[in-house]
Amino acid sequence: MISMLPEIAKTDIVTVLQTAMAPAFLLVALGSMLNIFTGRLARIIDRSRLMQGRYLETEGEEHILCVNELRDLQLRIKYVNSAIYFSVVSAIVVCLLIGLLFVMGLTINPILAQIVAGAFILAVILLSIALIQFSREVRTGIRDFMIREEYLESSDRKK
Repeated sequence: MISMLPEIAKTDIVTVLQTAMAPAFLLVALGSMLNIFTGRLARIIDRSRLMQGRYLETEGEEHILCVNELRDLQLRIKYVNSAIYFSVVSAIVVCLLIGLLFVMGLTINPILAQIVAGAFILAVILLSIALIQFSREVRTGIRDFMIREEYLESSDRKK
């Protein structure tokens, strides 16, 4: 069927395919980020299950530390879920963007150029929000990972 298309249409299709490659790379990057985010979420869930098991076994100061960590784990789950959500929505917008690029390349519709630009801007904004949420999760996780003072032996020895 393609052999029946005029030569100009074949050239247009090749140009449109080349144009659609840039958003396709963004889609690959989003997939990789989703893989990282879901890996983090799995580790947070594993840690929360461990801490929930310790909840009934602890008392006093240790129990307070356990409760605080569980609260932070819940917050981290919220941040990662948010990052996953915004990444998925960004990926959907990129898929729509690729489709719009094909339609724009094969038709003459000046409004489509503005829609394509808006879709790209929206995808980047959603990606930025996802990265901000992931950054918040990482910062919370680092705060939780701080080694408590009682485990750090102070040395009065002079070297």
